[in-house]
Formats: sequence, structure tokens, C-alpha cells
Amino acid sequence: MFDTDADADAYRRRSIVERFILRLKEDRRLATRFERLAVNFLAMVKLAMIRRCFRLLEPSDRT
Repeated sequence: MFDTDADADAYRRRSIVERFILRLKEDRRLATRFERLAVNFLAMVKLAMIRRCFRLLEPSDRT
């Protein structure tokens, strides 16, 4: 009756999206919806994504 492979795949994709949104909400400006216009909010989401990518690219000084 239920396709467990499809359910597992849907759950996996949903989990990825939810984790990404939680990471974006680390930025206070996005979490509180500081920007009122949709175009400005979208710009802030894009900036947060770019900052996240740069953080992943920079070498870690942890030893």
C-alpha cells in the first residue's frame, strides 16, 4: 500500500531542507523577519547563503 522507498526519500529531502532553514535562522535578521518587503527578505536570504558558503570554504584553524 505504501512505498517505503519513496517515503524514505521524501523524508530525507525534507530533512535536508529543514536543516538548511535552521542554519539560515542562525542569522538574527532572518529569524526575526527584520525585512518587511519580500524582495529585501529574499536578498537577505541570498546573502546568508553566500556567507554560509564562504564559511564552508575558509580553511579551519582548528587543530
